[in-house]
Amino acid sequence: MKSVRPRTKPKANEKPASPRKAAIAKLVKPPQADIDDDADDRQRGGGVQSLGRAFAILEEVARHRDGIGLADLSKLVGLHNSTTFHLAKTMVSLGYIRQEKDSKRYRVGRPLFALAASALDEIEMVNVATPVLEDLSRETEESAHFAVRMGDAVVVIARTSGPGAFQLTDRVGVVRPAHCTALGKIILASLRPEQLKRFLERVDLKPSTEKSITDVPALMREIAEIKHSGIAFDDGEFNPEVRCIAVPVMDFTGQTVGALGISGPIWRLSIQALQNHAKTIRAAANRLSAEFGAKDIAKST
Repeated sequence: MKSVRPRTKPKANEKPASPRKAAIAKLVKPPQADIDDDADDRQRGGGVQSLGRAFAILEEVARHRDGIGLADLSKLVGLHNSTTFHLAKTMVSLGYIRQEKDSKRYRVGRPLFALAASALDEIEMVNVATPVLEDLSRETEESAHFAVRMGDAVVVIARTSGPGAFQLTDRVGVVRPAHCTALGKIILASLRPEQLKRFLERVDLKPSTEKSITDVPALMREIAEIKHSGIAFDDGEFNPEVRCIAVPVMDFTGQTVGALGISGPIWRLSIQALQNHAKTIRAAANRLSAEFGAKDIAKST
C-alpha cells in the first residue's frame, strides 16, 4: 500500500503561489535597508536616541559660528557620516540648520533664533536672572543688576538690593548711557567692529559727570581693555557717588546677551574692593550664562 502524505489546506484568505511566482521569489531578494542608516536604528531600538542625536548635531552646529562641515560634525557627535547627513538633512528641511551652497558647511537657521528669542524674552530673563542676583547681593552685600542692550543705551531689567546699609535705589527699567556705565561698556565691548563704528558715528558721548569718557580714542582704548580682561568698571562716571563693576553674560550661541554687575557708594567700594568681588561676580555671570544655554563656560579665576 502506498503511503499517503497529509495535505495542508491553504487558509481561506490565502492563495497557493503559482510555480512562476515561486520561481521569481527565489531569484529576487527582499529590499535591504541601508547599512549605514539602519544599523544605528537597529541598535538604538527607538526614536528617543535619534532625537538625542539630532539635538547633539544642533548644539555642535550652534557652537561653530563660521559653520562646520559634515566630516567634522560627524566626528564631534560620534556618528557615521551617512547617519549625520540624514539627520542634518531633516533639520535643514525644517529650517533649524542651513547648509551653505558653496562650502556645504552647516550653520544655525533662523527659526532657531526665533525660538530662542521667544524663550529669552525680557520677562523670562528676569525670572531666570533674579535668583542669581539675589545670591550675588547676599554674597557681596551690594546692589546687583542685570542689563541688556536697548538701541544705543542699556536698560536694567532686573536688580536686587544687598543686606548692607545705604543701598542704591535705582528701579528696574531705568535706561543708562552705554559709554559711561560698567554695564554699558560690557555691551559695547561685545559689538562687532562695524557695529561699534556705527555706534560711535551716531552717539554723542555726553558727559554725566566730570569723569565720564567723552573722547572716542579714550573710549576705544577702554573697550579694548575690556575685551582683553572681560570686566568693566565705572568709577563715578555716571553718578559721582557710585562705583560699579560688570561682566558679560552669554547665551547658547556664545554671544553676549547682557551684562551683570554690582554697584555701591564710592566711600564703601574702592576700585580694589570691586576687584576683590570680581571672582564672585564672574561666578554669578557664569551661572546665569549656563541658565541661558551657554556651553563650556570658563571657570572664574
